[in-house]
Amino acid sequence: MELFNLEGRVALITGGNGGIGLGMARGLAQAGASIVLAARDRDKAAAALADLRKLGGKASFVALDVTDEASCNAAVRHAVETAGRLDILVNNAGTTVRKQPEALSAEEWHRVLDTNLTGAFFCAQAAHPEMVRAGGGKVINIGSMMSIFGAAYAVPYAASKGGIVQMTRGLATAWARDNIQVNAVLPGWIDTELTRGARAQVEGLHERVLARTPAKRWGMPDDFAGIAVFLAAAASDFVTGAAITVDGGYSVQA
Repeated sequence: MELFNLEGRVALITGGNGGIGLGMARGLAQAGASIVLAARDRDKAAAALADLRKLGGKASFVALDVTDEASCNAAVRHAVETAGRLDILVNNAGTTVRKQPEALSAEEWHRVLDTNLTGAFFCAQAAHPEMVRAGGGKVINIGSMMSIFGAAYAVPYAASKGGIVQMTRGLATAWARDNIQVNAVLPGWIDTELTRGARAQVEGLHERVLARTPAKRWGMPDDFAGIAVFLAAAASDFVTGAAITVDGGYSVQA
């Protein structure tokens, strides 16, 4: 279906060498997009690239530190120089520190905010002129259930992900004139390296997640393939500024 066809489109995915980012990359590749994975770990990216190429997708890697504005600009330049254009940006790179708020250091606070929120802004800002040159584009920002809920052990993470939603709305209104749609995806509890760490640190988390989630399971990275294709394709051309939950019903369960 042409509404979901991404042939000829180029997607830059930060933190795309694993977890939700790789799940989205798989979906975009299967829909025809060329993928540029931007991340810090080159060895981990090699396995992700092999995975994408098995699906028949064109995929490459660029080193990226999202906390460095120059690195974000360089990653966008690399995507354009190697693939010819940039149509889709997925801001997925993220980190967290699990501590009670009174125990957080200034460095820990800034590390989470700079990675999750400021880095997403730097990448979006760098992508904007290339998307204008291409006649439009799609920015997909990865928020979290912590954009909605609070958690005592994740104050900087929640602050950064709440900021992602508001940044998404602001960029959507600013860039509508450029035919750029900006949306956020709010994952629930997904089986990734980050949440495996949470399960090890937060007693009873696994049981509480299963009890509250109507789908009665943790999400998987491939559960994000479809929403990625929708938000990257012509099917979502009149959808902008939205924050879409992908959580198996966790956020609507009483």
